[in-house]
Amino acid sequence: MNDAAPAPTPAPAPRRARVRAPELIGKGGWLNTGGKELTLADLRGKCVVVDFWTFCCINCLHVLDELRELEEKHRDTVVIVGVHSPKFVHEAEHQAVVDAVERYGVEHPVLDDPELATWKQYAVRAWPTLVVIDPEGYIVAQHAGEGHAHAIERLVEELEAEHGAKGTLRRGDGPYVPPEPVATDLRFPGKAIVLPSGNFLVSDTTRHQLVELGPDGESVVRRIGGDGQFKEPQGLALLPDGRVVVADTVHHALRSFDPVSGDIELLAGTRKQWWQGQPTSGPALEVDLSSPWDVAWWRGKVWIAMAGVHQLWTYDPETRTVEVAAGTTNEGLVDGPGAEAWFAQPSGLAATEDRLWVADSETSALRYVDADGAVHTAVGTGLFDFGHRDGDAAQALLQHPLGVTALPDGSVAVADTYNHALRRYDPASGEVTTLATDLREPSDAVLAGDDIVVVESARHRLTRLRLPEEAVRVEAVAHRTQRSATEVAPGRLQLDVVFQAPAGQKLDTRYGPSTRLLVSSTPPELLLAGEGTGTDLARELSLNPDVAEGVLHVSAMAASCDDDPANEYPACHVHQQDWGVPVRLAEGGASRLPLVLAGMDAAGAS
Repeated sequence: MNDAAPAPTPAPAPRRARVRAPELIGKGGWLNTGGKELTLADLRGKCVVVDFWTFCCINCLHVLDELRELEEKHRDTVVIVGVHSPKFVHEAEHQAVVDAVERYGVEHPVLDDPELATWKQYAVRAWPTLVVIDPEGYIVAQHAGEGHAHAIERLVEELEAEHGAKGTLRRGDGPYVPPEPVATDLRFPGKAIVLPSGNFLVSDTTRHQLVELGPDGESVVRRIGGDGQFKEPQGLALLPDGRVVVADTVHHALRSFDPVSGDIELLAGTRKQWWQGQPTSGPALEVDLSSPWDVAWWRGKVWIAMAGVHQLWTYDPETRTVEVAAGTTNEGLVDGPGAEAWFAQPSGLAATEDRLWVADSETSALRYVDADGAVHTAVGTGLFDFGHRDGDAAQALLQHPLGVTALPDGSVAVADTYNHALRRYDPASGEVTTLATDLREPSDAVLAGDDIVVVESARHRLTRLRLPEEAVRVEAVAHRTQRSATEVAPGRLQLDVVFQAPAGQKLDTRYGPSTRLLVSSTPPELLLAGEGTGTDLARELSLNPDVAEGVLHVSAMAASCDDDPANEYPACHVHQQDWGVPVRLAEGGASRLPLVLAGMDAAGAS
């Protein structure tokens, strides 16, 4: 006789809105699968997290890092699938996607979708967007932006319990097959400087170290910090005392390296990522940073291209403090006083006596800060226009530049990364020319005597060029982002940012409103009403019927905390995303614009 108590009946799973997931399709095919073409049927029985990303996007890189713990902890039940959805023309090249998957250590299957086919099927509006598919093939959640890993893990645990009880969960290895490693001295190097010894110091980004090369730019002298001290380091700057400041990008920190003693010291950052509402100035080791991408010594301070929050910061070695110098955290191209300017992922810096030059990558722009702290644009028009066009700076085009180098004659060289070119801007003439082509994702350049040495990131090497006396002629091309504009009706437009606090959490209202919404437009005349900042995630906009098309810039943030009355100090989480929504005004267009921050848009469901 069996005396054991009967097993308790599992609690009924919470009811969720479920929509059948569209198939994953992309002309570029699959990476990290050993050559196998995957379908959703192959993934049945697994909890699938689809990550819509593009490799230019710093927020997408943040999400890749956020997902790594989930990926490891739930390896036998969860399959993360990256869908690479390009913004720039270069990102639609298959080899560029292959390179990016290795460069950023992506250890899950990736679908190369150069024509945005799957993006459109899933009605995605922003990079990054995460969609959760249950083991039976239904969409159960959607999240845009950063800060959602904890919510997705909670959902995954619920799905594991629910489908484990139903018998629809399949445990075991996923479809990831790692690529074969390649032996090279450098692997996707980021930036370089010339040391006083005449040697080159290079940030060997993908291998998480610095490499000192001889004057030939090839012979390896030594490797520095390959023991976890750096994580995807990028920018380097020589200080007056001979030390080098390193932008330790994924550690969200600045470190110093002494080429003489070999000592490495933490200068700034806590190794935690900065979020909205946190301090933006103070003791350098107590303030969070966000993906510092480049550094430069200018006017007695280290200037920091803080790509993760679209700002410039400074570090003062005398007071050991940091503070914001320019930028509002809004993403876009707006000039003016530093406190009012907008940047979009600044990624390269170069200092001259009276200017700090900035490669503003997402606006494909060359910009500068003057001695009074005001921000100006030399080349570039905004987030959606890019290409390779020389001539007068007012109409010249770049494509996602990552580096800028001051030249002896007062002009600057621009590492025009996605055009595989080295460009030149001359402030005296206002002209843009091309110095060299057939480079592979150049990310920086440094002067060495009469030569300019280019960091060819995707060829894993430094390439020495003689500075040409005459510019190279190229055929002009201009592009716009492949994202199609949303047709909206002129006049009233209801903007709804959809946010549902994850299960087991509630909005954090202990210190006032827990949500924030900022709306603006390009051109500014597009919005007759509705711009500005508020705490309600729904807002009525009024669109100017005399403006045919433009971009709505929407930034949303919501803070939620664990809903446990017994816990006096519940864990809290910030969810945030910026959208740039291209719109075209048309009679009969949509009168409602839903943007999903977290959850499902019940009002838009059929």
